[in-house]
Amino acid sequence: MRIAITGATGLIGTALASHLASVGHEVVRVVRRNPTATDITWSPSERMIDPHALDGIGAVVHLAGAGIADHRWTAEYKQQIRDSRVAGTELIARAIASADDGPAVLLSGSAIGIYGARGGEELDERSAPGDGFLADVTVEWERATRAAEDAGARVAHLRTGIVLSADGGALKKQLPLFKLGLGGRMGSGEQWQSWISIDDEVAAIAHLLDGDVSGPVNLTSPFPVTNAEFADVVGAVLHRPTFLPTPKFAPRLLLGGELADNLLFSGQKVIPAVLQAEVDFEFRHATLEAALRSLLHR
Repeated sequence: MRIAITGATGLIGTALASHLASVGHEVVRVVRRNPTATDITWSPSERMIDPHALDGIGAVVHLAGAGIADHRWTAEYKQQIRDSRVAGTELIARAIASADDGPAVLLSGSAIGIYGARGGEELDERSAPGDGFLADVTVEWERATRAAEDAGARVAHLRTGIVLSADGGALKKQLPLFKLGLGGRMGSGEQWQSWISIDDEVAAIAHLLDGDVSGPVNLTSPFPVTNAEFADVVGAVLHRPTFLPTPKFAPRLLLGGELADNLLFSGQKVIPAVLQAEVDFEFRHATLEAALRSLLHR
């Protein structure tokens, strides 16, 4: 199958493209700049894409969007976060609807941030959206696929949690401190972290490409952990102490209060009920220790 990927140079997109190519699919990157002869060019900010470029494409995996933690949350950057997701998704959905021989499947990026900060409440795909900036943006993000759904495409929303990889993301940023024995819980450590290994993230997306699932799908491990538990397991795998907590004021000073609170000091306890109901899907790294030992070769 020919599969188009937006965000193909990001952490998830790079791993996904490599996997899909390795199992015989033809991967077509959808890029904003420096395209090769086989790439599709688009510009979400200018609402520009040639819908005929999607002719003959079997599926689109839409992963593009401005990084949540790339900058302080100024009003301008928060608008960029929203626009890059909502406008970009609307553009892809309309291109799918307009194509003569367009994709039958759209797997569209989303996030567990849709549930808001809910403490220890157990959340699955049936749970209602929560409150706050990220929840509001994610609700709009998922609604933006409407044109593709109305045109008959099967649409699934990839509600991704914290993706663990040694090559990027949150884990890579934290590893230097933990290796020095300076890692530990953030604040109280009671906030829940719903995580998934990069291998399971890619495997889940590949599974959804071949299946018949539509609607929201939580891409998280079946076993979320608190932040304190996360720190303890990282320390145990690395054979380093984790008794030095990070007080709230330091990240809030560095990142700004709103971003730090959303990124580090609140969370969601998310269960991947849809994936668990799929009889032919199995998590490779269901537990945090198994994931870390695999990712860090320990």
